[in-house]
Amino acid sequence: MTSPTEIEGAEASSVLDKESEPQGDAQEPKKLAGRSPGQLMWQRFKRDRTGVVSAYVVIFFFVVAALAPLIAKVYGKDPYTLYAQEPDFPFLLDDFAMPTGSFGGMSGEFWFGVEPKLGRDVFTMLLYGMRTSLYMAVVVTTLCVLTGVLIGMVSGFFGGRVDYWLGRVTDFFLAFPQQLFFIAFMPVVTAMFVSPQDETPTYLRAVAITLVMWFLGWMGLARLVRSSVLSLADREFVEAAKVSGASPWRIVRKEILPNIVTPILVQATYILPSTILSIAFLSYIGVGFVEPTPDWGRMFAIGSEVYEQDPMFMFFPGVALVVFVLAFNLLGDSVRDAFDPKTGR
Repeated sequence: MTSPTEIEGAEASSVLDKESEPQGDAQEPKKLAGRSPGQLMWQRFKRDRTGVVSAYVVIFFFVVAALAPLIAKVYGKDPYTLYAQEPDFPFLLDDFAMPTGSFGGMSGEFWFGVEPKLGRDVFTMLLYGMRTSLYMAVVVTTLCVLTGVLIGMVSGFFGGRVDYWLGRVTDFFLAFPQQLFFIAFMPVVTAMFVSPQDETPTYLRAVAITLVMWFLGWMGLARLVRSSVLSLADREFVEAAKVSGASPWRIVRKEILPNIVTPILVQATYILPSTILSIAFLSYIGVGFVEPTPDWGRMFAIGSEVYEQDPMFMFFPGVALVVFVLAFNLLGDSVRDAFDPKTGR
């Protein structure tokens, strides 16, 4: 005989079976897929209109700098020809060697006008000057980031005497004033590799600028990375990796480095525009790039001599430099906000 309890259990089981059976056109629930930290960062970044616009501006500058020779070829001018001395353009400069016409000689032939005194095309000078400054800054920034991350990581991870001596080396380099040291360093380079009767080649000046800015530009990032590594060295996941027998290289690569990508990336976005300003300053005072190499700093140096007679010559490089530096700084802020889950943007 079946007990009442067994009957009630059978009825309840049949009811549950009926409810669990698919009902006609009922759809299966969608599976929720998790998103990686990179995907979350990208979603946050895309919602930041300021960051997206800044990224487009920065990409535009780099694309224009990369395509400068092609643009100049299509445009039909170059930054080295003295067009005021060409028979095809006999009236580019007046008797005072200033551009004829309004707005610095702007016309259909010369979109941004011509350079005072020499008559070179300002548009192509700006393109090639942008190319020189941007790609020099990329090289310097890459070297500074790699060096700063390596020294900061080693100092913070191993600690002890290693941390002490690397800290003293960092302090030693911080004692050097970068720009003054470069002014004193250039004559040494010239005397070592170039005869006093010869002009210093452009590539040698580029190497000198890169080396000095590299040697004197990594310390801030190294200290930032060191402090970040020290804050992570005693965390549970790092201790667990050590107990499990993981090698130091694996701990650094798998546990520590992914957790300090944000400050490294943000700091790099600040180093690059600062490097561009430093390169422009060195060329402005005459110890960086010199004639006839197109450079933002050289254009400012020329413009400062003729700004009363031809203010437009400094207008275009000034606007380009301000727009790029501002866009890159805003991009750095947006990247930081996208990586930081605590921000509300």
